Amino acid sequence: MGKAEAEQLHQIVIVGGGAGGLELATKLGDSLGRKGKAEITLIDKSKTHVWKPLLHEIAAGSMNPEKHELVYLAQAHWHHFKFRLGSMDSLDRAKKEISIAPNYDEDGVEVIPRRTIKYDTLVIAVGSTTNDFGVKGAREHSIALDTQDQAEKFHRRLHNALLRAQTQADPVQAGQLEVVIVGAGATGVELSAELHNTTRELAAYGLDKIDPDRDVHISLIEASERVLPALPSKLSNSVDLELRKLRVHLYMGERVTEVTSKGVQTHSGRFIPSALVVWAAGIKAPDFLREINGLETNRINQLLVKPTLQTTLDDNVFAFGDCAACPWVGHGENITVPPRAQSAHQQASMLVKSLKQRVAGKTDLPEFKYRDYGSLVNLGSYTTVGNLMGALSGSSLFIEGLIARTMYQSLYKLHLMALHGFWSMALQTLARMIAKRTESHVKLH
Repeated sequence: MGKAEAEQLHQIVIVGGGAGGLELATKLGDSLGRKGKAEITLIDKSKTHVWKPLLHEIAAGSMNPEKHELVYLAQAHWHHFKFRLGSMDSLDRAKKEISIAPNYDEDGVEVIPRRTIKYDTLVIAVGSTTNDFGVKGAREHSIALDTQDQAEKFHRRLHNALLRAQTQADPVQAGQLEVVIVGAGATGVELSAELHNTTRELAAYGLDKIDPDRDVHISLIEASERVLPALPSKLSNSVDLELRKLRVHLYMGERVTEVTSKGVQTHSGRFIPSALVVWAAGIKAPDFLREINGLETNRINQLLVKPTLQTTLDDNVFAFGDCAACPWVGHGENITVPPRAQSAHQQASMLVKSLKQRVAGKTDLPEFKYRDYGSLVNLGSYTTVGNLMGALSGSSLFIEGLIARTMYQSLYKLHLMALHGFWSMALQTLARMIAKRTESHVKLH
């Protein structure tokens, strides 16, 4: 297909290669792109994709990211869409084009200059970032887990802290091997359990001067009165019990007021010494979305969308996932779909149908109806707990142990199936099971 011929095709531009955006680009590429009915372009600021719910495992060192990365360029080649590296930073709705910021290498040398990309249909799926609420020192002295780079950065700091403690002449000081996690949502509690396991695994590999039970401490701080405040209390209570068994220090009802290089200060006057702080409390959409080219946003920068997932002021611009405030149909006014991986997956599936209809010239698009299938929380090698929502009764069923763990793992398998198909997912799973027999259970560098 020539350049002029390609430019005449309907241009679908998807910004954000997270779980939802990548699944949408793959499915549209396999249908519209392969048949030459539309040109699909995916834009992301990273060269590779890792499923975001796995980032806490990368941070703890229980997962090697190189074995779970997907290279966007390869996926685009195999599934009939284009990939462009870069970060969107502005929008011109009148010209129907977006602007991509220049890309620089690690030495600050410009690799890709600023450029614009035309669209007929724009889909914004840039996800969310951690919201530090402007707490003093949070940005300078804590690490969020929004990206693979951040997760790997935290792991390096953790590993270096253990090596330093092993080789120093003095005993381990207070706070030297203390990890403070701010926010007891799913990311916070899952990270605390993973860290409990991996720090003990790391210590077993020759770090004989470190006693994990004596020297390594993990603290979880939450402004609400219980862990997992957004989930049912039965699930919260079960996770609370498991974390206390692991001797994770829980500080509930404590609001962080300052983070320093030496630790965390709370509103009650408590100071927790720590050299390693993870900020996992609250989310917001990226700042560049705030009232971008006149589009409506809420207080956390989410784009306001209609049930069709079209933005309220422009039917040519769609948004979904964590960066969109989508009405939760049937749950009253001002109630929006929760920012979860299952939400983005369901929305991507609907948008595949919607955009096919749009390319075909139809304007009557389906409306998104979110189905809450429940929540699962994985505490590493210790246990998994969750609640499943009854589709007919509306009630929830509490599950734990092997059944819950199998269902948790199946969520990742469904994501892989959406990207690669069943047989590729099955072969990847088998290969990883075989490789585990000859690998360490924790990343050692």
